[in-house]
Amino acid sequence: MATRAVSVAARAAATRAGASRRFSVLTATEEFPGVPATSPAPKKGSVSSATTLPSGLTIVTEDASLVSTVSLTYPNAGSSQEGPSEAGAAIANRYLSFKSGSGVSSTLLLRILEDGGASVFSSAGRRGATVGFTAAREKAAPFAPLLFTECSFEKWDVKEAQELAGAEGAEATSNAQVALTDQIYAAAYGAQSSMGRSYYTSGASRSSITSFRERNYTFDGAVLAATGIADHEAFVRMVESEVPTPPARTDALLTADYLGGEARLSAPSTGYAHVALAFQGPTSAPVTNVLKHCLGLSGASAFAAPGIMGVYGVSAPGDALATVDALSKALGSAPSADVVAKANAAAKAEALSALDSGSKSLADAMTASILDSCGFSATAVAESFDSVSVDDVSSAYADMLKSKASLAAVGDIAGVPYHATIASRFG
Repeated sequence: MATRAVSVAARAAATRAGASRRFSVLTATEEFPGVPATSPAPKKGSVSSATTLPSGLTIVTEDASLVSTVSLTYPNAGSSQEGPSEAGAAIANRYLSFKSGSGVSSTLLLRILEDGGASVFSSAGRRGATVGFTAAREKAAPFAPLLFTECSFEKWDVKEAQELAGAEGAEATSNAQVALTDQIYAAAYGAQSSMGRSYYTSGASRSSITSFRERNYTFDGAVLAATGIADHEAFVRMVESEVPTPPARTDALLTADYLGGEARLSAPSTGYAHVALAFQGPTSAPVTNVLKHCLGLSGASAFAAPGIMGVYGVSAPGDALATVDALSKALGSAPSADVVAKANAAAKAEALSALDSGSKSLADAMTASILDSCGFSATAVAESFDSVSVDDVSSAYADMLKSKASLAAVGDIAGVPYHATIASRFG
């Protein structure tokens, strides 16, 4: 009877639609009420929003991710803000993430997050520190206040953080790439400067860890990025009502000027020569990324970070001079208009890919856009690269070479020329 009723309804609908149409014009839902729709809803574009609170905290969200990543970044909590007596405090504070505080033990804090299906993460470096989690969308708002837990510096938590920081530092010292990075920063900023000292320093005292956190884990310039947030305004209201504002920073940020120089770490037993050449980089993030890709298109392995950019290579000890020659050639060749066009396209594709590479990658890209004063939507990111002209890149390249070259060499480096010889190649 049911089948017959459906057939009759279909024939009636066809008759109403016109005698020439002999098929059902009803949808599956109309023919079978209660049956779930089989066609997926079209994917909507992501909408991003940002709000800066009076405390200095910027909240940036987007609404299209199927899962939520919520990350809190303190841009001044990196090792570049360690005072003379605070060496190692930045890496130790990384391991105080999700530790006891605000009347909640670390065990309970992690249990709340893990029982809710959240996976937590933390990171730090020379420039800033980040703590966050990835979870189902509905868990984003309830769990977000946990990122702001005020550390109580329990003895066992501090001791564990010191041990974990020491273990990470010991592992890093055996990594040639980490050693080369430390040496290029030492060469560029001076080994005793806050930027030139290694992030991987162990032995920070309890008092220095505490003072560093209290001074640098503030809202001034901090960014809370959250993906998969349907209602930005409601999320902002939740943060305002449930998150206490820490005391504002009262002293000035530490600064380190780019100097240019040389740093060498001899380790003949490695059997390789690792070399990096760098100059002072542009202040514009899009221009920096385009210029980095220009150097990469010259055949060299390029790197860039705020304030510094260059190229690096590795070779057998006997080929060290040839490697230095190749790196010098890559840096000394002004990019043509064609190279700039290719580099711009590659840089833009890389930036847009980060927006579509998963929830955490998107949160990272949104945070970087806020910190770099760029747009945080796909359209704004694309426009930031479209606005970079050949003249912009050429001018940035010329300004880069006006700074003093920085040379770092690690490993079996007897065949690596000294700084004066290399610097003379750039005038």
